[in-house]
Amino acid sequence: MLTLNTYCAIDNISATAALQQLKAGNERYIFDHLEHPHEGAQRRVDLSRAQHPFAVVLGCGDSRVVPELIFDQGVGDLFVLRIAGNVADDAVIASIEYAVEHLGTRLVVVLGHEKCGAVTAAIASHQESAHQPDTGKINNLLSYIEPSVNAVLKASGDLLTNAIQRHTQRTAKLIQKAEPILSHECHTENLQVLPAYYHLATGKVEFL
Repeated sequence: MLTLNTYCAIDNISATAALQQLKAGNERYIFDHLEHPHEGAQRRVDLSRAQHPFAVVLGCGDSRVVPELIFDQGVGDLFVLRIAGNVADDAVIASIEYAVEHLGTRLVVVLGHEKCGAVTAAIASHQESAHQPDTGKINNLLSYIEPSVNAVLKASGDLLTNAIQRHTQRTAKLIQKAEPILSHECHTENLQVLPAYYHLATGKVEFL
């Protein structure tokens, strides 16, 4: 069982360098200049000894939003967590803690995206006044998104876009404040957590 005392952090590239790699990869993706780095048999052999992902990406489960493709990265480059609405529940927080403390990752990107279905559902749930039948576990998921919807109801502009971006920013702040591990790493500037927004048609990642 891994505990705070038994984690063995390793040195990894800085958050600044990691962000530069992500931005460069996204530029290649936008303009169809993909390099498809770090693939093949030798890469698999190298990674069989240990993994050292340079960034964590918390993204949505949407089939159109694939971090390894969007950032043109290969096997072992990214520690990817995908869940509808890119919410940060306890399991997600624990996974990020593992990547930061055990693998030495110094950058976390919370990747929201245009036309997110989970955020759309949260808005619809808020606007629906009639009693809704039991919908399984989805209401638990939407409870993570609803505070962001409520925060932008009176804001100018498109409600869905505003809610997606606010939710992404709010999730990044929740990760920054997660005690004791992530809050400590952020406070000591060993970790950077950034919200981002993915545009479906252009492929561009906008860091908020």
